[in-house]
Amino acid sequence: MREYLLTLCITAAVTYLLTGPVRKFAIVAGAMPEIRARDVHREPTPRLGGIAMFFGLCAGLLVADHLTNLSEVFEKSNEPRALLSGAALIWLIGVLDDKFEIDALIKLGGQMIAAGVMVMQGLTILWLPIPSVGSVALTQWQGTLLTVALVVITINAVNFVDGLDGLAAGMVCIAAAAFFLYAYRIWYSYGIEAAAPATLFSAILMGMCLGFLPHNMHPARIFMGDSGSMLIGLVLAAGAISITGQIDPDALKLFAGSEKAAVHQTVPVYIPLLLPLTIIAVPAADLISAIVRRTWRGQSPFAADRGHLHHRLLEIGHSHSRAVWIMYFWSALIAFGSLAYSVNSASMWIVLGVVFLSAIGLVLLLLPRFTPRAPMWAQHIVPPRYRRRRRAAVAEAVEVEQRTPVAVGVAGVNGATALSARSHVPERRKAETSR
Repeated sequence: MREYLLTLCITAAVTYLLTGPVRKFAIVAGAMPEIRARDVHREPTPRLGGIAMFFGLCAGLLVADHLTNLSEVFEKSNEPRALLSGAALIWLIGVLDDKFEIDALIKLGGQMIAAGVMVMQGLTILWLPIPSVGSVALTQWQGTLLTVALVVITINAVNFVDGLDGLAAGMVCIAAAAFFLYAYRIWYSYGIEAAAPATLFSAILMGMCLGFLPHNMHPARIFMGDSGSMLIGLVLAAGAISITGQIDPDALKLFAGSEKAAVHQTVPVYIPLLLPLTIIAVPAADLISAIVRRTWRGQSPFAADRGHLHHRLLEIGHSHSRAVWIMYFWSALIAFGSLAYSVNSASMWIVLGVVFLSAIGLVLLLLPRFTPRAPMWAQHIVPPRYRRRRRAAVAEAVEVEQRTPVAVGVAGVNGATALSARSHVPERRKAETSR
């Protein structure tokens, strides 16, 4: 665990330190597109944040390769090299798109090629664990098609949800945290070494997102662009493919005694079929709704619009930050709820907890204009908009305005010009009469 945490911290530090210089480079390179109709920001903001995230990925893999225990992942598996190859290709395509706005079909072809590169180097789905059936071996073509489809869907789901400051990085970080805990449990508790690459990918992905988030939170100083959103989507898909299609489910049955215990022990193995989908449930729902909405209107599925989930949250009255936190909440609820179920599927408290938190989430959705106020003891901790000093500040401003004398001839200040002009007319007439 210490080596995973060290890899995470190194990745986050490199990403954080490089984002500032990358921002200056993006401004010089002209990677600051004009504000479009579907954008929610009001000032041109540089892109190419994916450059810093890619070098953070490289730093994390390099550090892990020189650690005592994690170096075995590189010796026993070719998956880290496969991930780096596919990530480099998808990153280059994203950089070109951030700068030159390449066609959507070209990006789709690049995503498929990047997935194919990873498949050629061994990162592919070999079999599927199906409940009540067992392990179903896949042919080479079936595994390749399923792997490419999962990579393309995950990349585009993350890319579609990247519409608000800090939204995509935060949601992927939450998904990576849940996936890390799941993969680490499979690797450490059951002693299955094949889960080590997925655990490493999740730790590095968390570092990439955590290092970029301070620069990307509202108001964002830089966007990750397609070079970043497609990159983190590919890393997330790589972890899901590694732990779903590389681990033999029969290995867990070796640790079980009776048939009932075997069924209970193998429940976590079936979760990978759902967990890769649950961790991107919100982006995937947004992706499906966008495709249906655009094709129903006779548009291309890749045509941009303002019908995404985060756009609708803004339209019903939520602020920018609150819309992001609501999306965080639902992502964490689905991802960690699935994780808790994989640990103890027989506990009714987990189901009740998920239902209770879902009710809280619905209440938050129905109160878009509710502004919570922090207690007095937390006034110096929370942001200024949540403090209870607004009335006092307004009263003080009114008092200062009343005590401040208004200069003569200043236009537009409470009608001061008209009053001042009328007040001087009698004096001027008196002076002319005396003459």
